[in-house]
Amino acid sequence: MEAPPSRHARIEVRGLHKVFETASGQVVVALQDIDLTVRPGEFLCIVGPSGCGKSTFLRLLAGLEQSSAGEIRIEVTRPDRPVNSMVFQEQSTFPWMTVRQNTAFGLEMRGVDRRVRDELVGYYLRKVGLEDFANAYPYQLSGGMRQRVCLARAFANEPEVLLMDEPFASLDEQTRILMQEELLRVWEGEHGRTVVFITHSIDEAVLLADTVVVMSARPGRVKATFAVPFPRPRGQLAQLKLQPEFAQLTYKVWEVLRDEVLNAQAAEMKAWARA
Repeated sequence: MEAPPSRHARIEVRGLHKVFETASGQVVVALQDIDLTVRPGEFLCIVGPSGCGKSTFLRLLAGLEQSSAGEIRIEVTRPDRPVNSMVFQEQSTFPWMTVRQNTAFGLEMRGVDRRVRDELVGYYLRKVGLEDFANAYPYQLSGGMRQRVCLARAFANEPEVLLMDEPFASLDEQTRILMQEELLRVWEGEHGRTVVFITHSIDEAVLLADTVVVMSARPGRVKATFAVPFPRPRGQLAQLKLQPEFAQLTYKVWEVLRDEVLNAQAAEMKAWARA
């Protein structure tokens, strides 16, 4: 799965196809003919209707699923580091571990020297503002703080690619805005690690991304791609929302996405009717 991609690409996907077979023997085409290139250091957001295969695509990138056809090539620049780290929608901290132990988990599994591990963990806990909570347990933290732990753990593992599956979806709106700014602050300070970020929110995609990809209703395909023109660093995201260009771009994305959402809803209603 990991092979040298074409020049100027961190991730290259060609002809990707994914088919599932249900317990009843029904064949479901989740993804069809996905072609996608992600540049080194690019922040790419994917939006699409529910059930279009966004999370399946991310799991394929992570190596958690096998494709039915096509190929995924990921540039590996440091063989001593992991190809990817993944941040899930569910807050995936280990409840029996402290904040420090959670953040160090990937490094420890890789056998990183303890001194180096402690330095990296301390650095990223300071980055996300959790240095004073290093010895706390997840149950003692708010939802936003637990998700900060997940971010620190993912960045500390120093992957080639950071994969994020709706990491802020379960947070309240105020905390979500703060976490978006936190993510950009840490990511931009890292000189732009490559990120593939799944979201249902068009606003979130435009606020965070260099490129927004719109996927079709199932079977998921790349329907449209939008370049996001806003310079970095982006600072206060609430101020970015006030710009006319922000409203124009979010509307353009919605124009493309709307038909796919309606198609997905129609397919769901037909499935209920057959049942």
